[in-house]
Amino acid sequence: MDLSFLPAVNASLNAVATGLLVAGFACVRRGRVAAHRRCMLGAFAVSTLFLALYVAHKVWRDFESTPFHAEGLARAAYLVLLFSHLTLAMAVPVLAIAMIRLGLADRRAAHRRLARYAWPIWLYVSLTGVAIYVLLYHLNPAP
Repeated sequence: MDLSFLPAVNASLNAVATGLLVAGFACVRRGRVAAHRRCMLGAFAVSTLFLALYVAHKVWRDFESTPFHAEGLARAAYLVLLFSHLTLAMAVPVLAIAMIRLGLADRRAAHRRLARYAWPIWLYVSLTGVAIYVLLYHLNPAP
């Protein structure tokens, strides 16, 4: 089975998650708690699907990574972006589940305290996921 289409799908899922995260933030700022809940649960569902498909793609490729062929400052910038993305991405599932549990339990003060840190991390990981896809699959110089 050819799964070479998955990086584009995964980037799209990250873009959708980004949109839902921003919409959820806007909703809660306007006091639209039910709409906020729907957006954030949607972002979690999309991010979960992304993770499942990302792992499937990695397994399909025997955990081989796509190399970035730039040199010098461009390569260094890419590696900093990738390192920050991967490091923070490991925290997102834990943070997202904790925020969802607090939100659904109506523990708003605790939910807000955690969201001050967790939401920007989740947003950054979603945005940088799209950026990494663009760099690797559309702007990657030939070897």
